[in-house]
Parts: sequence; C-alpha cells; structure tokens
Amino acid sequence: MPRTEALVPTDRPARYGKQLVAHLGRRAGGEWDEQAERGWTEFAAGRAEVEATADGLRMTVDGDDLDQLEDVVGRHLVRFGTRDELHVRWVRADGSAGTEQQAPAEDDAAGR
Repeated sequence: MPRTEALVPTDRPARYGKQLVAHLGRRAGGEWDEQAERGWTEFAAGRAEVEATADGLRMTVDGDDLDQLEDVVGRHLVRFGTRDELHVRWVRADGSAGTEQQAPAEDDAAGR
C-alpha cells in the first residue's frame, strides 16, 4: 500500500496529535495513547498514524489515494494550528514530494 510521511515542527506535538486523532477518528475510529503520545485513525481509503516527537508531530498515511488522504489530514492539522502557522509537507515512500498544506497568508484570507 502506498505510504507518505510528514514531520511538522511544533512545540506542542502531543496536543495537536491528540486533537487530530479525536477529530478524524469520530467517523471511522481512532485512538490516542497518552503515555506513548501516539495514535491512529482509520479512513475508508487508508490509515493515518501520528506520533509526538522531540522534533514535532510525525504523521504517516497509508492508502490508495495519497493526495486525498494527505489533504484531509494536513488541512485539519493546519486549521487546528492556525496560531502556530503550521505547514505540512508530505514526502512519499519513494522520496518524491507529496502535497503541502498551510494556512493562507493574511492578505489572501482577507481577499486582498
């Protein structure tokens, strides 16, 4: 199954990981382990795993439609981390670049 990964630098990886798993897991299931600071969530088209590390939040997605899965996971994280201006850059298992998600610049958001 195709795989992609992103490491998102943040000072609060466990907070964002827990929030992401809780939100995305509402539909198809998921679980966050407070002790291990890692969790997972299922999708119809794949699975996402997240882990809080010293470097940030590491996210791994396995599935057939990586563009869609990266977008769903990345967009939600960026929305939760608007204050911290999180930027998600996915890298595929073969080393190629995946998609990117980030909050729009303030000028873009204001329609300027």
